[in-house]
Amino acid sequence: METAEFVRFLDHEGLLLAAAAEEAGVDAKVPTCPEWQVRDLVRHTGLVHRWAASFVADGHTSPRPLDSPPDLDGADLLAWFRDGHRHLVDTLSSASPDIQCFHFLPAPSPLAFWARRQAHETAVHRFDAEAARGGTPSELDADFAVDGIDELLRGFHARPKSRVRSAEPRMLRVRATDTNDAVWTVRLSPEPPSTERGDTGRADCEIAGPAALLYLSLWNRLPLPSVTGDASVAALWRENSAVI
Repeated sequence: METAEFVRFLDHEGLLLAAAAEEAGVDAKVPTCPEWQVRDLVRHTGLVHRWAASFVADGHTSPRPLDSPPDLDGADLLAWFRDGHRHLVDTLSSASPDIQCFHFLPAPSPLAFWARRQAHETAVHRFDAEAARGGTPSELDADFAVDGIDELLRGFHARPKSRVRSAEPRMLRVRATDTNDAVWTVRLSPEPPSTERGDTGRADCEIAGPAALLYLSLWNRLPLPSVTGDASVAALWRENSAVI
């Protein structure tokens, strides 16, 4: 997917998040993040948007911490979120393709990284906001979901920070059933997971389902759609895969 397409997803998902948060109300519990109310979700995502925009806008080449959350609530908090979301969209849309700045996963360019990462960050938290509101969640594009699964498996969990480890070598297959060639083979060991695209080798366990459901389940927002083989391998993933 191209950078401009990720920015369009970011724009769309952020607008949906704000609308769902407003409908739910800032006091509502977020069932997908039980320790949060909607105000916590909005503050977190708004801070991440401003944090991401600062790298691209100011060309920071080293990590920076998130700012402190704003002393805002209710309508003022939602307005603050909408302003930060718009600033991020505008920053990514207008940035030079060859901007050099900090990024923390492999990508064709720093700009491509931030557009992709913030699109998926916002999509997952949009689902959180809609879960708090209740009702039918917005649809998630299958190709976008496949990309997000790829980012999670081959990006986040390739890092030393991943806690998905197995004392004995195990192999997990992840398969999107509604999209061609959307299959991953995840090798688990005492080291960080090693993932490649494709149906390679005999898997001990397979997690399969439509791309959108698979995406949200791998981000621990929904139950795993379908598990075949050794369910303990899927349980190992579920219990240890929270991104830190």
